[in-house]
Amino acid sequence: MKNLRILLILGLLCLLSLACDTTGSSSNKTPGAGSGSKVLFQDDFANTDSGWNRVRDANGNITDYENGGYRILNSQPISHVWANPGLKFGDVRVDVDITKTGGPDDNYYGVICRYKDGSNFYILTISSDGYFGIVKVMDGSLSLLGATQMQPSEAIQQGNAANHLSAECKGDTLSLAVNGQLLFSVRDGEFSSGDVGLEVTTRQTGGVDVLFTQFSVTKP
Repeated sequence: MKNLRILLILGLLCLLSLACDTTGSSSNKTPGAGSGSKVLFQDDFANTDSGWNRVRDANGNITDYENGGYRILNSQPISHVWANPGLKFGDVRVDVDITKTGGPDDNYYGVICRYKDGSNFYILTISSDGYFGIVKVMDGSLSLLGATQMQPSEAIQQGNAANHLSAECKGDTLSLAVNGQLLFSVRDGEFSSGDVGLEVTTRQTGGVDVLFTQFSVTKP
């Protein structure tokens, strides 16, 4: 099983974001009403002005609208790249389709909820080689919630196959489901509200390229 050591090193040394802190610069934004009463925000990424970060940095990292979705390319080893739309929510369910389009299967990618700033938020994540976990980032350090190691699941489609990820952050309960199957729930009441987001983490090898499509935030 994958252990937590690389994530702790990541938290101490390489917690990088192309987003920086978007909540401060986007405080005038409000979530869209959507087509249903429970929809808080939804994005098919067709509109490149919908609020997500558009950055290409000197290290080759990318967060931008591309290829009918939202692309995150994390080019550096042992690092973490994410993006946010610059909104604020309480309880949410986040759904998104995810496809790795390049790079090693030894990775993590998923969604963020209750993003307070670049050092405080939750990550609900899976990997291309079939592992999952729920991570708390607090004061820049990462801790795995409810387990000592990332756990494997056959529900996760491996390699470059697409996965539908559902993450629910409701009250003090965080839940992660993949392709319609609940994988894990854990309780943590550290953060009660904040932005949502998308993230890609590399381990020993960089170049993990991920496309996110059909992003939605609903009230659970």
